[in-house]
Amino acid sequence: MRTTARTLQLLSRKKDVAADRLLRTWPTLSKSFMVLVGVSALGRTNLHFVDPGVKVNGQYYRDILLTRDLLSDSKQYSEYFTFQLDGAPANRARETVELLIVKTPDFIPPNLWPLDSPNLNPVDYKI
Repeated sequence: MRTTARTLQLLSRKKDVAADRLLRTWPTLSKSFMVLVGVSALGRTNLHFVDPGVKVNGQYYRDILLTRDLLSDSKQYSEYFTFQLDGAPANRARETVELLIVKTPDFIPPNLWPLDSPNLNPVDYKI
């Protein structure tokens, strides 16, 4: 391809274009975030966002996300609800399962959770 004087002239003018008129690209993918929410036919709980940089281990998940946030929100819809999680390590932790057996009226145990079924995750499609 032959570079013409006109092409060089156009390229040199890019710096003269206002910044808001230039196409911007992202150097990396957008940042992600983690959110926890309970959903049912009766409605959904508040959205609970995990602070950036927080390592969600079993203890944080149990103490903050479940006990303080999600379980107390779930009771605003009904005293009776069925609780099911996915296979994330913090969800499968023995202490988490024991807590949910005690604190929820009906808990579907991990051995009955589907291995990988995005169709069962309404949060990805609705929230």
